[in-house]
Amino acid sequence: MTLSSNTPPRVGYTLPVFACAAALAALRHLHQRSSSPDSALTELALDCVPINLLEPAQTVEIAIEQVACLSSHSALAITRSDPGDNLDLTRDMPIWALVELNVSGQTEAIVLQGGEGVGRRGDQPAIYAYARQLLQENLLRQLRSGETLQVTIILPEGKALAERTSNAAFGVVEGLSLLGTSGLSQPLSAPGQLEIFRQDLQTKAKQDCLVFCIGENGLDLSRKLGIQPDRLVKTANWLGPLLVEAGMQGVPSVLLFGYHGKLIKLAGGIFHTHHHVADGRQEILAAHCASLGLPRADVQVILASPTTEAALNHLRELDGHWIELVYGAIAQQIDQRATAYIKAHCDRLVEVGSILFDRDRRIIIRSETGALLFSRVC
Repeated sequence: MTLSSNTPPRVGYTLPVFACAAALAALRHLHQRSSSPDSALTELALDCVPINLLEPAQTVEIAIEQVACLSSHSALAITRSDPGDNLDLTRDMPIWALVELNVSGQTEAIVLQGGEGVGRRGDQPAIYAYARQLLQENLLRQLRSGETLQVTIILPEGKALAERTSNAAFGVVEGLSLLGTSGLSQPLSAPGQLEIFRQDLQTKAKQDCLVFCIGENGLDLSRKLGIQPDRLVKTANWLGPLLVEAGMQGVPSVLLFGYHGKLIKLAGGIFHTHHHVADGRQEILAAHCASLGLPRADVQVILASPTTEAALNHLRELDGHWIELVYGAIAQQIDQRATAYIKAHCDRLVEVGSILFDRDRRIIIRSETGALLFSRVC
């Protein structure tokens, strides 16, 4: 993916859209066979299907890679993920949908299930509200009178890819989520998106303090805590360039407000936080633990933790002062490194504070400057 700075980033679609398209293609193929069992339609592959995204209210054509009947009442269809101009590990990932008509004992019109590669949260498949609504509304209008439908979404590569995400930190295990509140996959990590974020920052640069939020979790929590909306700047993973832009625009202070598994990278000097670019979260956390005297065995547990959330939970199991001690040092380091980063790249002095929260959106720590700035922006 190569974009010039003047090329608008290409919008793609979220995983629920492709899951819905596969299910719809499989259902249509079953209907074709039952309607014309002896005609050429039984061999007709559906090249694409129309999907009503609901949010936004538009219909789009989604390509279908393969579709086949498995029996007179079941079919399987396959699509491939296209997230647009995003650094997204699900690019070209196959999405399967197995549909079965009139399953014995089923009373609901449509039953949705998560197959292999679809993550689980507790005892439920990680198929969230938008995905369920999208599938229900697009499939219901295709059902014939008296029909019921069971849909199983399968992500053959989901479990392996999930190990490269922070899903486990948010309680989703064994696969990927069918997550999202929209059918469009906005290209937040594409180079062209940086210019859009920069323009948004410029419109708000007259504020005495801006609040940088990497993603929707930070934006949502910041609003609930009473932070003024006209101070909020969404950064995605472009923290470094936008910190420099804040300096160049003469913004006096910036409050970094985000999930600890992202912001911790800044304490290690990593200012583009996408995992495709750089990581080192556990190493940064373990280094701070070691420098503050945490016993060696516990440092090794931190270093070997699969996620920063797991490492945080280990610290919580120890003497209570370790959280404040370790994360206090990390937050101070984030402030210092961010301030130095701005100074080095645009020779401006900007006051930077930080607030870090966990997967349950509970605030872990406010740096000293972060607490001061927070009192200004609420």
